[in-house]
Amino acid sequence: MSKPAVPQSGADILVQCLVNHGVDVIFAYPGGASMPLHQALTRFGKQLRTILPRHEQGGGFMAEGFARSTGRVGVCMATSGPGATNFVTCLADAKMDSVPLIAITGQVGSHVIGTDAFQETPIVEVCRAITKHHYLVQKTEDIPRVMKEAFYLASTGRPGPIIVDIPKDLQTRSIVVADYDPPMNLPGYKPDRLATRQQLESLLALVRQSKRPIIYAGGGIIQSGAAPYLKAFAEKTGIPVALTVHGLGGFPSNHFLCLQMLGMHGTVYANYAINEADLLLAFGVRFDDRVTGKVSEFAKHGKIAHIDIDPSEINKIKVAAVPIVGDVCHALKAMVEMIAKDQALVPKSSAFADWVRQIEEWRSAEPIKFTDRDDAIVPQHAIQRLWEIIKGRGQLDETIVTTGVGQHQMWAAQYFHFNSPRHWFTSGGLGAMGFGLPGAIGAQAANPLKTCIDIDGDGSFLMNIQELATAYCEKLPVKVLLLNNQHLGMVVQWEDRFFEGNRGHTYLGAGFDHEPYPDFLAIAKGFKCQGRSITRKEDLDESLEEMLDSKGPYVLDVLVPYQEHVLPMIPGGMTVRDIIKA
Repeated sequence: MSKPAVPQSGADILVQCLVNHGVDVIFAYPGGASMPLHQALTRFGKQLRTILPRHEQGGGFMAEGFARSTGRVGVCMATSGPGATNFVTCLADAKMDSVPLIAITGQVGSHVIGTDAFQETPIVEVCRAITKHHYLVQKTEDIPRVMKEAFYLASTGRPGPIIVDIPKDLQTRSIVVADYDPPMNLPGYKPDRLATRQQLESLLALVRQSKRPIIYAGGGIIQSGAAPYLKAFAEKTGIPVALTVHGLGGFPSNHFLCLQMLGMHGTVYANYAINEADLLLAFGVRFDDRVTGKVSEFAKHGKIAHIDIDPSEINKIKVAAVPIVGDVCHALKAMVEMIAKDQALVPKSSAFADWVRQIEEWRSAEPIKFTDRDDAIVPQHAIQRLWEIIKGRGQLDETIVTTGVGQHQMWAAQYFHFNSPRHWFTSGGLGAMGFGLPGAIGAQAANPLKTCIDIDGDGSFLMNIQELATAYCEKLPVKVLLLNNQHLGMVVQWEDRFFEGNRGHTYLGAGFDHEPYPDFLAIAKGFKCQGRSITRKEDLDESLEEMLDSKGPYVLDVLVPYQEHVLPMIPGGMTVRDIIKA
């Protein structure tokens, strides 16, 4: 005789749903409207690790770091009102960068919603435009269906963030769950779009007609798991590959066909190649303005074939001769298989020999470079040495790099080279300062055997510096390479280039007659993290080795000159003809 079903609280049901969907880490900060959920989390402690951030935004970025480094759905939780609104930046960031994220927020009791109750905000309405989908749970009985739909929506098609807002009374109400795997109610949602053979044959026909083709590959390559098929396709066709900032690692940096990053701060030779190409194969990209510059001039000499899972991205910015809505991984794999069966579908790779030779001339004439100094540590050199040391140790594939936003972000993209996916991620579309440290913490929680390094600037680092407490208390040994120039460096660069050097509140120090401010080493030690502060170039290598060898969280504060600019640079809205090289 079976035991009678035992009633469960809504909070226990929701946490059971998380466990059922394979969640083993959640980043959650408690409050009044989410207390029942946290009580439930304590009852599931053996199945589900709860990491306590020190700010809800930090928790949201940690969940993103978890998701970006694994491809799994990241989960974060906060209370109502200010807790929920502190997720707004994280949700917007995940939406822009296509990150699978579920943000669970407590809400005031159903009977007081709309009365301006204590810590009430209509968070679903606030986040409607910056989430892929959103739920205000109406009944405790709906929780299993809502959570099943949330995981499905977050992880299929173009990944994105889902917010689930659950009133406190629904968390405490107890019911008997009839089915933890109920049918979903998602009419019209059809994420499994695949390119047809006819479409792929049309794309390959353009390749046969081309003399100067280029592959423009973005974050969709990594999100879809297409990296090995992109490499195979490029090698079978002999077509060079230029990458977006989110595409880095989607094609090996050390491959002879890799042109590195294109766009505003991309390599000169990648931008020249895009400008002169007669065919642009756009795979998993959205033609962001930081790539295109002046849209009418971008790739204007060539036809475009665009593959993307999101139909809204097709023909949104640039009209494609061959527009394909579909999974880019499936499309590349299918084309590789088609070519393997019939080599005549594409020309011999030698057909593009003159084109590749021209690109090699540009690469030799205009390599990515910086002017080093003996009297100071320039930030480009610090990043380059970090990469060289890790490479020398044979640990590149065991290292994950995150960044804040600004000059250091672009220098990391230029001088730290990635050969495989999910070892690099940054806040690209939204450009959210403060992402680096919590992003690295989330990645470390997901990848305990890897070294997770936040390459940061002093402005970005300070925005979520409190998460050093999370790193220490949760025993997550992230490393911070802090390039400290006492300024908002990227804004300073634009002031220098376009505003005659007039400083509009971009100096972060306490005065040029003061020591560098704040004392980041003292702050790190206050959080019981290890650290070191250096100014001399001869101390750099030893300090980087010490940071990498440290057993716990470590902050290496490197004082760098603020006069450095990220180059090359195509000014916003301009063209490759306007590129600034020095």
